Amino acid sequence: MTTDRTHMPEGHPEINQGRIGVMLVNLGTPDSTSTSDVRRYLREFLGDPRVIEVPRAIWFFVLNLIILTFRPAKTAKAYAKVWNHETGEGPLREYTRKMTEALAGRFGEPNVTVDWAMRYGNPSIASVLERLRDQGCDRILMLPLYPQYSATTTATVVDKAADALRAMRWQPTLRTVPPYYDDPAHIEALAQSVEADFEANGRPDVVIASFHGLPKDYFEKGDPYHCHCAKTARLMRERLGLDGTQFRMTFQSRFGPREWLQPYTDRTLEALPGEGMKSVAVVTPGFPADCVETLEEIAIEGRASFEDAGGENFRTIPCLNDSPGHIDMLETIVRRELGGWL
Repeated sequence: MTTDRTHMPEGHPEINQGRIGVMLVNLGTPDSTSTSDVRRYLREFLGDPRVIEVPRAIWFFVLNLIILTFRPAKTAKAYAKVWNHETGEGPLREYTRKMTEALAGRFGEPNVTVDWAMRYGNPSIASVLERLRDQGCDRILMLPLYPQYSATTTATVVDKAADALRAMRWQPTLRTVPPYYDDPAHIEALAQSVEADFEANGRPDVVIASFHGLPKDYFEKGDPYHCHCAKTARLMRERLGLDGTQFRMTFQSRFGPREWLQPYTDRTLEALPGEGMKSVAVVTPGFPADCVETLEEIAIEGRASFEDAGGENFRTIPCLNDSPGHIDMLETIVRRELGGWL
């Protein structure tokens, strides 16, 4: 939509306005599996003071002289195991793109544009906000794809969006979708994905709901993430009719020597066979899209841990990704949060 120029003075620049933008924002991914691209991505990710709460002078030394010297090569190998070499995309980017395309197809309104960005890497939040604004979106709904809130995730998205808006002379109006960890539509979509797995593969001895970890001291400082994860897990368990032995919450992806939220996923998988649990299905309710943490850390490394300890039947339940149930859920939430704009 373009401004009516009837009453504009001669020479006034043309201004696009009147559209609504919806921007999905996911964590991010390297541009490729090359060590240099992975190093660039890790520098941005681990350099965020929201993610690593260590005095900047100390962390600058540790990050640049130690971590970025040794970790990129190892991380690049992990990405290479799950990379789609035909499309040249990592799984997180591929699924986020497909989710966006599917969600865009649900909006018949001609004045709505749906786009996507990454908090770390490309396309950046700033570039997509600018693109939406240039297309005439003077109202933008931002959806951080983190069901459970944490200062290390959702808050960093808001930070980055604010940085981008600070550089704009004419800012669009921005709304942010609240965390949806206990949203009935989200719980139902997750439960249906587990039930579909049960129908196809039978019921395992135990379902592990593995969430990304968080340093324990972040929780002690007031981060609500653990509480949000616990409520998601409880609502899923109740909806599926399972007890606390059949459905368990764990945390993965810990980094560094400090204590993280427990119980740890890897240690739980190692211990289950000793408890007589020979079959396990792992679901990852904190990850809307499959990524290196689900496809490599859980599906490959987690399987090895379980089977090496004597487990017999290991499987992972895919993230919601671009499934119809996930798109239904996203549409429900987005339309609700667009109230008064559409």
